[in-house]
Amino acid sequence: MSKRNESLSQEEQQALMQKYDPESSVRQLKGIVAKIVFFGLLAFSIYQLYVLTIHPLPAQIHRTIHLGFGLSLIFLLYPATKRKQAKGQLGWLDYILSALSVGVGLYWPLKYDEIVMQAGEITQLDFIFGALAIVLVLEATRRAVGIPITVIALVFLAYAYWGRQMPGFLIHRGVDLDTIVKSMFFTTEGILGTPLAVSSTYIFLFLLFGAFLVKTGVGQYFNDLAVALAGKRTGGPAKVAIFSSALQGTISGSSVANVVTSGSFTIPMMKRLGYRKEFAGAVEAAASTGGQLMPPIMGAAAFLMIEFIGIDYWTIAKAALIPAILYFAGVWIMTHFEAKRVGLSGLKDEDMPDRKEVFKKLYLLLPIVAIVVYLASGLSITRAALYGILTTMLVGLFREEKYRSIYPIVFVAGVIAWMTYMTAFAGAGLSFIVLLESFVPAALLTILVSYFFDGNFVDTVDALTSGARTALAVVAATAAAGIIVGVVTKTGLGLKLANSLVDLAGGNVLLTLFFTMLAAIVLGMGSPTTANYVITSTIAAPAIIALGVSELPAHLFVFYFGIIADITPPVALAAFAAAGVSGGEPIRTGLNAAKLAIAAFIIPYMFVLSPELLMIDTNAWGIIWVTFTAVTGMLAIGAGMIGYWYRKVFLIERIVSVAGGLLLIYPGRLSDTLGIATFAVILGLQLLVKRDLIGQPVGVKQNA
Repeated sequence: MSKRNESLSQEEQQALMQKYDPESSVRQLKGIVAKIVFFGLLAFSIYQLYVLTIHPLPAQIHRTIHLGFGLSLIFLLYPATKRKQAKGQLGWLDYILSALSVGVGLYWPLKYDEIVMQAGEITQLDFIFGALAIVLVLEATRRAVGIPITVIALVFLAYAYWGRQMPGFLIHRGVDLDTIVKSMFFTTEGILGTPLAVSSTYIFLFLLFGAFLVKTGVGQYFNDLAVALAGKRTGGPAKVAIFSSALQGTISGSSVANVVTSGSFTIPMMKRLGYRKEFAGAVEAAASTGGQLMPPIMGAAAFLMIEFIGIDYWTIAKAALIPAILYFAGVWIMTHFEAKRVGLSGLKDEDMPDRKEVFKKLYLLLPIVAIVVYLASGLSITRAALYGILTTMLVGLFREEKYRSIYPIVFVAGVIAWMTYMTAFAGAGLSFIVLLESFVPAALLTILVSYFFDGNFVDTVDALTSGARTALAVVAATAAAGIIVGVVTKTGLGLKLANSLVDLAGGNVLLTLFFTMLAAIVLGMGSPTTANYVITSTIAAPAIIALGVSELPAHLFVFYFGIIADITPPVALAAFAAAGVSGGEPIRTGLNAAKLAIAAFIIPYMFVLSPELLMIDTNAWGIIWVTFTAVTGMLAIGAGMIGYWYRKVFLIERIVSVAGGLLLIYPGRLSDTLGIATFAVILGLQLLVKRDLIGQPVGVKQNA
């Protein structure tokens, strides 16, 4: 493409992420410290792979070592202040905090037998190390994740200690310091609780999977494929942004990172074609935020839901599919109508990639398809992630044409050899599972052969260190979230808040959902996906469950609104990052993004009130019908919100169109009938009335 040089440079992208995403605000280290951090990150990944595949450890030991790796590396990589980051130097305090983190990480492994034999009691030394762990987690979270979640964790700790002084329904008997420290570091209900457990297993492996995808070149391929498929259509660059960001969401757990990486390419392209700065930034922000709502990975929150709700991964991914499709359908429809309203066409031929070359690389999507197949086949999440990493490494071998023909032969030979061994000598019957199990030795054999021919060792090491580096902020966030969950468990705060929200709403379902939505948006502002979901599911979801709603719709409800906080002013980090790329005004960019993402503000209400949208208690025909009516409803809402369809939409038409769209989205025979009738009337008026309010014929370009 001739104008790709207009996209942001790597340095500009990094500067933007450091400004709006605390997880990216790292020092640029040099010398011996850089080597220590490099080998520390590599050791972190190797340790995780070893424990999860070869030699499992007791939960407390594994989680503490995981925590120790994360904290010690955070204090070396993340500066205490922005000013110190600019200097790129470490102070004596950073070294001390890093060394203390190593001590905390080794405490459980070295004293495991003693702690277990104490039967719940702790010594003075235990208290010191437990208190130290809490302080280190809070400081590491402040540096790597940001102030909001740190403040929330501190408030919860204060609430636990000063419970007797709390007003009204918040009062409780209080928790003394010994009990706080014991529950936070010497049980699995605090720092070492469920959030960190998920971080140390599923999330880490899927972050490694994402790192290997990036090294394979999948991220850039998403952009190329999106341009090839959507670039020539009406408003092509905006649709490229939506398509590529939806795909990028499968390998990025951060809305801001997604905005900057894909937006540095798509936003300049949209501006060049005629989109307003704020609208161009809004499209990218809305699409990038939605990437975390799209299965299969969903910003790692799906794995936390497994532990919190106790249902299998596939049920969660299946339930999230239709709402995610509706979200992106809404953004796509509104950008299409905006392009028609303003009169924007697609990309010119010279800006389009060679489609033949793009489609020849479709094999780069195999890892994402494979991860879905692995999860659907009944493999454990851990094994599915490991198989996904191996698949990505295999796919990466086909980038080099020199030895490309050798690898399929080696792989097929490995599969045949292993299946022969399993059926002839190990007594296994020929089955799909045996075929799947033969994948691992065949893949490892092929990768070893590739090192002999191509020397791909450097890329593998880079992916291992990159994945571990991405995991650092997740370690801090989940550890801090564990503090919040621990306090809620110890004090019963979740149930108290749930009852207060229900009482405030007078028992009204819609009002309770509205208040819960506000709580989820506020709690989600400035927090990464994993911590965001832990906080909202612990504090806000119980209010919905108290009304008799099942757990999955309730958890997805708060998850959606926690994510949408990234594009909801005034603290709309994804929208602000997009404005940094586009040069637009941040608040207006956020307002435009919230308008484009209107589906995310509507659909959660619908699937709580009628779970058919989550494929719960319905059949195949029901799923097809509810999807059709919901997408049609988004079409009507999009026309009403933008004010254009086949021609300009009059004010009364806009109101009726939005109302009809809401009726279509809400599942039900009466609502569907009324919605379809309304949709037919509006469509008929659009086709029959050939002139807009100012008398321009259909198809004449309107002013923005």
